[in-house]
Amino acid sequence: MLDFSYSRATSLADASQQAAAEGGRILAGGTTLLDLAKCGVETPQTVVDILSLQGLDTISVDASGARIGTLAKMSAVADHAGLSALCPALSQSLALAASAQLRNMATIGGNLLQRTRCPYFRDPVTFPNCNKRNPGSGCAAIGGVTRNHAVLGTSEHCIATYHGDLAVALVAFDAVVETDRRTIPIDTFFLLPEDRPDRETVLEQGEMITGIAVPASPAAKNSLYLKVRDRQSYEFAAASAAVGLEFEPDGRTMKDVRVAVGGVATKPWRARAVEQALVGKPLTAEGLRQAVGHSVDGAVAHGGNRYKIELLPRVVARAIQTVATTLAPHLAQDLGEPA
Repeated sequence: MLDFSYSRATSLADASQQAAAEGGRILAGGTTLLDLAKCGVETPQTVVDILSLQGLDTISVDASGARIGTLAKMSAVADHAGLSALCPALSQSLALAASAQLRNMATIGGNLLQRTRCPYFRDPVTFPNCNKRNPGSGCAAIGGVTRNHAVLGTSEHCIATYHGDLAVALVAFDAVVETDRRTIPIDTFFLLPEDRPDRETVLEQGEMITGIAVPASPAAKNSLYLKVRDRQSYEFAAASAAVGLEFEPDGRTMKDVRVAVGGVATKPWRARAVEQALVGKPLTAEGLRQAVGHSVDGAVAHGGNRYKIELLPRVVARAIQTVATTLAPHLAQDLGEPA
């Protein structure tokens, strides 16, 4: 049985101080920490409960954007009408995640910090070699069953996928993570595995997420989160795309394009090469076909996940076509049916 101490934080400073100690862990909704503790991946010495802290679950939206408190529940954010109008992709990413029961428990801060569902990572008894759990021990996934593993952002030390949905939408629209110490652009918040897969974010021990800021933009307002998976519900993405578009007044030339992808990389992945290939040009079927090919630039397959390299460009193309033809119906004939 796991032996640990439990305390209920009285303030942010109190929570941060306790969590900064060796073996300290923050507890909010508990849908990640408790799960990992049960399978022996997490072995906290001190669990610091922050659910009773006031003012950390608020959601505010105005003309400049939105701010989401770290303790806001996934379900509350997904159902918030103001957020849905500001950035539909954000609400959609949450509505398509997990189960209704989990969405009612899990918090936004915890959602960002969820850890990989790599089965090798989550089974320390059968697979003791995992650089995320035990740095320097090796990666049992390489050479194993890899259908759900990453093809982008991998290293020789780790090919585990970041499975979250919300972070993909946040990366596409330049969200900022607020902590009790600083603000961090979300695209730099998550780390590539490189030679230290155990370090997944730039957070320091004891540093706490307090909220997320999402700036307003026409591209965010005209956005979509598309998730392709093996079954319709309670399943992680085989590939996903958060897309937002803004046209010039001519209704054909791309003024702004945002693309981020999930289910295929070791962290939420901004597809900037796709954006750059489309911005400033009329949207055409051929131009789109060439642009989405850049979504897998640098991709490396490991056996069973090779299909993702073919799947991802199709998902990105379908998402862009769907948004584009909604905004500019006259483009439907030129672009054809979504891929």
